[in-house]
Amino acid sequence: MSLGDEHGARGEDRGYGGTGQTRTRLPDSTGDVHGGPRRGGRSSSRSLVTVVGVVVLLIAAIAFANRGDSDSASDTGTGDKPETASTAASGDAPVKSKAAGIPTGYAHTEQGAQSAAANYAVALGSDGMFNAAKRHEIVQTVADRSTVERLQSGFDADYSAGLLKNIGLGEDGGAPSGSTFVNRTLPVGTRITSSSADAATIEVWCNSLFGLTGETSTKPVTNGWFTVTMKLNWADGDWKVLETSQKTGPTPVNGDNPVSGTEEIGKAVDEFGGFTYAR
Repeated sequence: MSLGDEHGARGEDRGYGGTGQTRTRLPDSTGDVHGGPRRGGRSSSRSLVTVVGVVVLLIAAIAFANRGDSDSASDTGTGDKPETASTAASGDAPVKSKAAGIPTGYAHTEQGAQSAAANYAVALGSDGMFNAAKRHEIVQTVADRSTVERLQSGFDADYSAGLLKNIGLGEDGGAPSGSTFVNRTLPVGTRITSSSADAATIEVWCNSLFGLTGETSTKPVTNGWFTVTMKLNWADGDWKVLETSQKTGPTPVNGDNPVSGTEEIGKAVDEFGGFTYAR
């Protein structure tokens, strides 16, 4: 029924990400700066191979990009492909204000509804939902007045004391000493499935981070993919949530990035802030 329905499941099957760096050392024709002469012939050939390899990769990348443009231009059938404008960012200012730290004040348009759905997905999929007081504030900010009580009751049931204990959190949703609780929802894109003048149903495709940092954590931070569906209503000069639901995926293949340590993940969570999303 809600974004909280699958926290446990999502927390069990995600992977880590990281970064790598490759450095190429070019030959010095003047010899080794540390004293000895270099074996110039072999180094030069290796460097030449490296340079040629880079050039080939660049040419391949350009060819691939041009091929995509050519394919699009030559495809005369409409098929099921969306028009470019339907997935491109609008460039419109997403919001006019904030309430309880949540972006509010969206345009009374389809784009405004999609921007609202993306930002509401972030709020309803945040670590604040694990604290009763913060959860009530979030729900009362984003929900339509006609559904506040029902949504709040549903979320309270989802974020039960049993769930908090299973994750390793305290009764107030706080992490154990020496740990950081991570629960972030990161919208990838939105699409509108139905709309009228004062109502819209929006799907928000999301990536997420969920877990506990710390050397003793048995719930390491992992990532997952899911799609949130929100039914919105225009009321009190803004888009408001009537109903939410969630399903798993679409999920891409995991990359081969090296796993980062728990300390690095915790530091990143503390140092990297979130965004206001706009369609």
